[in-house]
Amino acid sequence: MRVVIAEDSPTVRQLLIEVLRSDPAITVIGEATNGLEAVELAARLKPDLIAMDIHMPQMDGLEATREIMTRTPTPIVLVTSSASRADNWLSFDALRAGALAVVSKPDNPESARFTGRSEQLLRTLKAMADVKVVRRWAERPAAVRGQWTPPATRITPRIVAMAASTGGPAALHRILSALPANFGVPVLIVQHIATGFVDALADWLGGASRLKVRVAHNGEALTPGTVYIAPDDHHLGVSAGLTALSDAPPIGGHRPSATHLFDSVAKSFGAASIALILTGMGKDGVAGLGAVREAGGQVIAQDEKSSVVFGMPGEAAAAGVTSEVLSLDDIATRLMTLAGWRA
Repeated sequence: MRVVIAEDSPTVRQLLIEVLRSDPAITVIGEATNGLEAVELAARLKPDLIAMDIHMPQMDGLEATREIMTRTPTPIVLVTSSASRADNWLSFDALRAGALAVVSKPDNPESARFTGRSEQLLRTLKAMADVKVVRRWAERPAAVRGQWTPPATRITPRIVAMAASTGGPAALHRILSALPANFGVPVLIVQHIATGFVDALADWLGGASRLKVRVAHNGEALTPGTVYIAPDDHHLGVSAGLTALSDAPPIGGHRPSATHLFDSVAKSFGAASIALILTGMGKDGVAGLGAVREAGGQVIAQDEKSSVVFGMPGEAAAAGVTSEVLSLDDIATRLMTLAGWRA
């Protein structure tokens, strides 16, 4: 795997090089000290992947991502150490622009977290290098307007459950930003993301949405127009109209697990459930979607063309548990239609 590192700090850049070179499957073929150099190296060296800092001189990681994804599409993983709100938003905006994942920089080698973060970085880079990225263009504004009238042909939905992995933050941004503040259904989300970034994700999504977005706590009352995101290393479910967090063992290697969420929603809400499976690697959630379908709920999968990775939605469609497969641009409209909104 041929990797370019884009990092303005010489010390951090050398540390990243040493971490990557510890894996014999990875070769560092170029070093950029700013975003402009990253764009140039992407075009000239055609790397398999770029490991990119978000805060760099001359051109930051967001603008560099935009340039690379329009000129020479290349898998990009953001490698950041910043905990500031501004830099976190830049990172998630870069995911929306086409970057695939965000991970923390390894700490000082003497830190107790160094080994864990280094291993997470290597796993992420190797997984993302296989993603087939495509040229990105500016998005059309997403907005759905209308008024609510009670659904006439089916049970009124009482909950929406969503799950996503690679490409998920951008997909969630697209959907949630199109829903109105008085969308009358609570929304629960499992998003596979590197440890330590879920709070920033909730903050970023909340800044783009008219809904209230928060990281879920145990025992919260489910409120319409509120989005609850599974926290780090905990399953998210529902019980007696409340959020229910669990530290039960991972399911299929995942905690939080989409299957846990969908199973829980099916048991609590039955036919009044809407389950949505979005872009992502693997097949987490498929078994739980089957439970939603058996309970009479609606199951929507994102289509292949609009997915960054058609893994999770593709597995769901292949298993025959989906009610419909839709483009990302059509999902918010469909959610509102199911919930009773009419344009």
